Amino acid sequence: MSNSGQLIKVGVVGARGRMGQAVVKAVTDAIDCDLIASVDQGDDLNLVNDCDVVVDFTTPDVVMPTLEHCIARGVHCVVGTTGFDDDRLMNIRGWLDKAPNVGVLIAPNFGIGAVLMMQFAQQAAPYFESVEIIELHHPDKVDAPSGTARHTAELVSKARSVHGVAVSPDATTQEIEGARGANIGDVRVHSVRARGLVAHQEVVFGGIGETLTIRHDSMDRTSFMPGVLLGVRQVADHPGLTVGLDAFLV
Repeated sequence: MSNSGQLIKVGVVGARGRMGQAVVKAVTDAIDCDLIASVDQGDDLNLVNDCDVVVDFTTPDVVMPTLEHCIARGVHCVVGTTGFDDDRLMNIRGWLDKAPNVGVLIAPNFGIGAVLMMQFAQQAAPYFESVEIIELHHPDKVDAPSGTARHTAELVSKARSVHGVAVSPDATTQEIEGARGANIGDVRVHSVRARGLVAHQEVVFGGIGETLTIRHDSMDRTSFMPGVLLGVRQVADHPGLTVGLDAFLV
């Protein structure tokens, strides 16, 4: 980070949520970070104004006002909240046009293994006739499909299109609505919600006589913290909008 040698002043928005509590502990334990603001519902957002970086793990209906507030005040943002579509990303880019030195990282998943899983899936995409994604999460998750599944599907779909791969074959003509999942690009995505799960995803590829399954499992939220801290440490060196932790991995 550009202020090398100094503690990074960090704020956490959504600090009392499950992910927020894990981030608070990770930042507190990090020797190069100083937690100066913990904000949640009902707290004054101005508490983050003196931060170098704000980490947001809230909900899709809360995150946009937080980003607008932080960007306008020159505060870098590391975002684990999901639910970003093209319109939302365009709005963020518009705010960043007025604050060219501010960096915003929106990461569908902060697990290093999950990032690699997405890269492997993108690499495999052109070589198989069929592909579907199954994502599994705890039942308290508010969005479906997950941001990770959506991002994976977009990467896979683009890779297949670039290489001229046809849409996966599917002879289904009779279907209960939703049984075949949601379409993201040309990829079917299925969401499972069950108590006991944390965050899991399978990308299933199929070809003549073989299948390839790429799976990632997060058994504990601490698995995301190395990626969050990587974002905190590097976001100032990446002005503008970055989607995905990939750009920060070296």
